[in-house]
Amino acid sequence: MKNTNDNLSRFWLIASNAMPPVGLFLYLKHRKNSPTKAKRALLSAALGLPPAIVAGYLMETYILG
Repeated sequence: MKNTNDNLSRFWLIASNAMPPVGLFLYLKHRKNSPTKAKRALLSAALGLPPAIVAGYLMETYILG
């Protein structure tokens, strides 16, 4: 059954970009019923991963270290 509401809300788009595990969870949750929603969540998580790695490195090196 195809879901008629196949758009990811702006809140979840930003949340999955800021916290990539959220995007992965949303992808796994919506991949069967809402493929467009799942694809946007996964893409947002993938785009948020490099900045998260850099921010973690900078925080560990300069702030906590």
